[in-house]
Amino acid sequence: MMVKVKGAWFVTLTGLAMGLLASCVSTVEVEPFKPPVFPEPPDPPRYVWERTITSSADVKAVSGEEKFKAAVTGIKRIGEGIGKPWGVAIHQGRMFVGNTAERVVHVFDFPTGGYFKIGDADGPGQLGKPLGVAVDSQGRLFVVDATFKNVKIYSRDGAYLNTIGGKNELNRPSGVAVTPGGERAFVVDTGGVDTPDHRVRVFDTQNGKILFDIGGRGREDGKFNLPNSAAFAGGKLYVTDGGNFRVQVFTAEGVFVRSIGQVGRQTGMFSRPKGVALDANGNLFVVDTAFGNIQIFDPQGQLLMAIGKRGPGAPGEFFLPAGIAIDEDGRVMLVDQFYSKVEIYRPVTLNPVAGYLAVPQ
Repeated sequence: MMVKVKGAWFVTLTGLAMGLLASCVSTVEVEPFKPPVFPEPPDPPRYVWERTITSSADVKAVSGEEKFKAAVTGIKRIGEGIGKPWGVAIHQGRMFVGNTAERVVHVFDFPTGGYFKIGDADGPGQLGKPLGVAVDSQGRLFVVDATFKNVKIYSRDGAYLNTIGGKNELNRPSGVAVTPGGERAFVVDTGGVDTPDHRVRVFDTQNGKILFDIGGRGREDGKFNLPNSAAFAGGKLYVTDGGNFRVQVFTAEGVFVRSIGQVGRQTGMFSRPKGVALDANGNLFVVDTAFGNIQIFDPQGQLLMAIGKRGPGAPGEFFLPAGIAIDEDGRVMLVDQFYSKVEIYRPVTLNPVAGYLAVPQ
């Protein structure tokens, strides 16, 4: 566009910009986004990326006022981000994500679009540094607090119920697993270079008493070197033995059953194993922070496949994966600390609109 100023003609910036834009128009077609599947082709897919959760807005319904504020201020993300997440647990569509930076547990309720936080109020239920989280069959939440060296217990709706452990009972607690009824809590005490307390302490959750210990520092079967996470399923306890590059399996009474994995760079081996979970078929899912993926083993310990890889943060790419959970429908949730996200993967045999975490159509 040209304008006349004191007898001279000038090209306006707007007109120039429009002209340049028009000259740059091309017919290049952008391919539609294809959700990554695992394993990758040509193998038949078993899991597909379904969605990524980075804030409350990914689950919670966003009001018109929030949208207006975002438009006025230029904020791209609406809602509360999940900071530096570590642990994740799921119960009937309600996902609990621990945030070590903001010292809370974020609660995302997928069926209702609800969202709230746990541990941010003053009092005995206040959190210092939430790490591992677990839920029992009733949805009660168990949270490892690394600052106060205990495990805090909350109702499914976030009401504080009780605390087990403390500075006299735990050294460096990191992970927790519970029996289905919540009667026992298996608390992973990571230990350190100056202590032999590389163990799992088993607590009676009703009275807080220590029932017995599993492990101790060592490389033999049943011993640990920097354990960090645990899961309980099918009457067995699965413990990530990080410094020994394996997952060890025990009975509910602490009797060693077997170990899975060894140190190495190939699939089926571990470099920095961390989160652990099991599906309804007894398959074992192990997060490896160094590999940036989940390795899946059958009940006999044979490698089946892997999900994810190290990368710059696109769907299916991770840098510091940590916690993992599997819901009642088989969906897999994986936490990444570096990219502040939780990615959700759906078995390809499950309809997207089925289950507690059904994707709205």
